[in-house]
Amino acid sequence: MELNVQKPLRKYEAVVILHPDVSEEQQKELFRKNAGIIKQFGGDVNHIDTWGKRRLANPIKKLKMGNYFHTTFESGAECIHELERTMRINENVLRFTHVRLDDRVSLSQHLEKFKNVLAETNKREQEREAKNAAKRGGFSKRPGGPPSRESKPVRS
Repeated sequence: MELNVQKPLRKYEAVVILHPDVSEEQQKELFRKNAGIIKQFGGDVNHIDTWGKRRLANPIKKLKMGNYFHTTFESGAECIHELERTMRINENVLRFTHVRLDDRVSLSQHLEKFKNVLAETNKREQEREAKNAAKRGGFSKRPGGPPSRESKPVRS
C-alpha cells in the first residue's frame, strides 16, 4: 500500500543579480526556465519585480553594475535545490539568494511590507546624499564636479 502524501508548499523570495550586459530576451528566458522548474515541483510564481541596473556593493567578476530582480513564489523545498543548481550553471547569473518566508504571512502582505521598507531605505539614502552634497559645498563627485586647481584664477 502506497501513501500519496503531498508535501506542503512553502513561501519563498529570491533576489537574482544578472550580468549588466544580458539582453532582455535572455532575462525573460531565465525567468521562464525558473518558472517552469517551480511549476514542475507543484509551485507557483507570485510576483517578479525588476529593480533595473544598479551599482554592486562590491565588484563581482570585475563588474561594478548588475541587473537586479526580486521574486516571490510558493514551492516545495526540493525546488530550491534545482533552482540553485540551474542558476550556478548559468554564466549570466552573478549572485542569487533564496529566503524562506514566514508561513503565517501571506505573500501579498510580505510584498507590501517589503516595498514599504524599500521606499524608506531609498528615502534615507537620498537624504544622506543631499546631506553629503551640502557638506561638500554643493560639489558633486559626478561629471561636472568640483573645479580642478588649474581652473582657478592665478593671483599676482
